[in-house]
Amino acid sequence: MSKSCTLDGIDVVADDDNAVSDAGLLLAATLGDRLGLSALLSEHLTVPGSAGANPARKSLTVIHSLLAGGDCIEDVNALRAGSTGAVLGHRVAASSTIGTFLRAFSFSHARQLDAVTRQLLARAVTAGAHRGFGESVTVDIDSTLCETYGLAKDGARGVMRTGLRGYHPLLAVIAGSAATEQGPGISGVVAHARMRRGRSSDSTSAPVFIKETISRLRQAGAGGEIVLRADSGFYLADVVTACRTNDVRFSITARMIGTAVKDTIAAVAEEDWTPIDYFLPGAGVTEFELTPFATGPRGKLLASRGEIHPVRMIVRRTPITEAQAINRGQDPDQPELFKVYDYHPMITDRTGDLVEVEADHRRHAEVELTIRDLKYDMAMNHFPTKSFGGNAAWLIFNTIAHNLTRWLTHLGLDTATVMTKKVRRRIYTVTGRLVRTARRLVLRLPRRWPWADQITTALQRLRALPSPSG
Repeated sequence: MSKSCTLDGIDVVADDDNAVSDAGLLLAATLGDRLGLSALLSEHLTVPGSAGANPARKSLTVIHSLLAGGDCIEDVNALRAGSTGAVLGHRVAASSTIGTFLRAFSFSHARQLDAVTRQLLARAVTAGAHRGFGESVTVDIDSTLCETYGLAKDGARGVMRTGLRGYHPLLAVIAGSAATEQGPGISGVVAHARMRRGRSSDSTSAPVFIKETISRLRQAGAGGEIVLRADSGFYLADVVTACRTNDVRFSITARMIGTAVKDTIAAVAEEDWTPIDYFLPGAGVTEFELTPFATGPRGKLLASRGEIHPVRMIVRRTPITEAQAINRGQDPDQPELFKVYDYHPMITDRTGDLVEVEADHRRHAEVELTIRDLKYDMAMNHFPTKSFGGNAAWLIFNTIAHNLTRWLTHLGLDTATVMTKKVRRRIYTVTGRLVRTARRLVLRLPRRWPWADQITTALQRLRALPSPSG
């Protein structure tokens, strides 16, 4: 018998009232319940009118749809069609209701979600999701461009520097905390997020955003050293001042502006370059003292305020690759009379070994993994409404869903940080049957599902967590 005939012999009927799609969302819903997410949403969200009624139920509908892989408003209906609401602990709102709800958000209402995420982070730390959080924490500040299409979306009509239209949100991502006897701290959790118009520069609102982020970390229990890492888009005196004011160590990629840095690098003797372990042979690092932001009228003003201080400048040099040589019009086959390098400076007030500090700053690039997860495993690549406030709320809902997955892997699965796509495929999207036996509801999972034991074990661990009031 041919394969097609075998498949044609399968009859399909839709008559099982007990089947549940995306049954693994029970874990995320349980974790949200233990962190008091529903109560926080009800307490802080005050969207006006009938559209703002039952804010917790509507917000949780969006969050759980994002966890299940939904990337638009219409996708929330999949939770209703698959009877998934039975394991979520709330009624699933219709897509039309969610659309009306999001369009009713102003930017100030979206900012109310900041209070939710602030307390949610503190409760996750209390629950044990961030080991070593009280000893030291590293946070990465970065921005990302989110493309939109058409001219209907408020705040995204202007053309960005890339020639595209869209939004330019700010993100603060916890890169890690101090290692403990139980293992390293969790990474990839979004501590703070702020929606901005597409034509905003990288550093727009950055000093205020950094102050709010540090306040969140302190409130959550970060009592030790906090290190802030950022790229050259945040190379500003105001950013450095914000770090100093809030007693935060910083390492920020510097821009090669003017001749002071270039001349100083050129004057470094060859023996003063320390070789480093790098994928390009011949790479090295050096350091010297420099007072940044000291030139021009702005520099004089900052100096009069006492906001300019000498800092430690660390420079990494890397030999150019063959592709870079071709792009620069050089013949890669012709021997070089003088070795050509690219230079990558950074400023920092951190102490410690030169090589270790520079290598740690390079790990700032790992923030892109979290951004990729938010864009391609969540739905931050698609902002669904015309309302700027609604899209700002959509951004925060994405970060909440992302963080729930991060905390779930740590608290429930007791594993290292993994991408949302893997958790969704193994945990969230498993199908089950909900049956009643001995006066209890039982969720039956497939017998041969390879990760069934992980699901049941994680559920026991999450249910053992104390409630916020407990």
